[in-house]
Amino acid sequence: MTSSAADLLELDITGIAHGGTFIARHEGRVVFVSDAIPGERVRARLIAPQSGADAETRSFWRAETVEVLDASPHRRPHLWAEADVSRDPADRPGGADLGHIDLAHQRTLKRQVLSEALDRFAGEGIEAPEIEAVDSGDGSGWRTRVTLHVDDDGQVGPFAARSHRVVPVTSHPLARPAVAAAALALSDEAPGRIELVEAADGKVRVIRRTETERPAHVQRGFRKRPTPEVIEEIVNDRRFQVDATGFWQVHPRAAAVLDAAVYGILDGHVDDGATHFDLYGGVGLFAATLADLGGTDIVTVESSPRATRHAAANLAPLAVNAVTARVDKFLASRTGSSRTGAVVLDPPRAGAGRQVVEAVHALSPEAIAYVACDPVALARDLGTFRGLGWNVDRIRGFDLFPHSHHFEVVALLTR
Repeated sequence: MTSSAADLLELDITGIAHGGTFIARHEGRVVFVSDAIPGERVRARLIAPQSGADAETRSFWRAETVEVLDASPHRRPHLWAEADVSRDPADRPGGADLGHIDLAHQRTLKRQVLSEALDRFAGEGIEAPEIEAVDSGDGSGWRTRVTLHVDDDGQVGPFAARSHRVVPVTSHPLARPAVAAAALALSDEAPGRIELVEAADGKVRVIRRTETERPAHVQRGFRKRPTPEVIEEIVNDRRFQVDATGFWQVHPRAAAVLDAAVYGILDGHVDDGATHFDLYGGVGLFAATLADLGGTDIVTVESSPRATRHAAANLAPLAVNAVTARVDKFLASRTGSSRTGAVVLDPPRAGAGRQVVEAVHALSPEAIAYVACDPVALARDLGTFRGLGWNVDRIRGFDLFPHSHHFEVVALLTR
């Protein structure tokens, strides 16, 4: 891909934005720049269509670093050589958007993202915690789940960053070694998507979803999946059944780390005289945590019927009530006079939202543990809770996804 001089800007990087891009300004306009570091001066190429005729009408631009003119002392050779800034942006695979930054500074930047989100959306007085390292080493080899794609020419690889174009690669440094080996062994694949999953038994499942052409009036899609294989994951001494294609944390230690964090902040807030809720409960990880804390009346709520069935089986010895329902609808229909003890709230990336927050508030729980994978969604929901009279008593952050912009936060809310 070639660039015209008009597409290139020299930019001073002043900050990091939520989502793994970096902030610069050009003639008063904000520019979100990939593959940079605050404090650097870079040459960056505007991303189409913003370099087109309507670019001047846009409130912000997006750009990709093509050359580092003044490097940060925190810049390192990219962990994934094929994503290095020396390659054309169109050929850089996505998924390791902070891989060019030393690990300690990655955590500093993640804390900055959280701090700015809390200041903007949650109100004053909440200090962002240090983002805790989970692993020692170089932050590689942790992905137990990898999604690859096969294009119409049979090329297998990840998508290029911010693109749906398949980029063939010769390494997968973030993947577990067995997953990386299985990924590199793929060949002669039909167009579609391939998911590689390493369960607790160490075996890698290769799950193919083949594309199919549908009638012209129907969008291109995928054939209906067969019934997925059920695998086992282990947290401490407890086993959890989960679909191989279902949700489970992608870092091998993530579930145990978050289980321990929720246990720690709710210790003393769970008793056997109240009903406790695990909302967006998946296959029952945090319902089990509530039981370990002494809860004997626990309800876990999850919209996926298969996940709920797994939760019921996983938690059968604990007599947990596993409910299949959307959380907002479940809370809207909730009746009964039992006292609410602790609530674990583990929403998807978009957050719980005002309706669910207000419904949780209406339960009058004694404490809430909020588990978040998105700092902005967390901050918005914490702002709503604080407006309803809740305090954020404790907050912890975990760097469970090194070399990417993602991290997890666990917060304790009390009256």
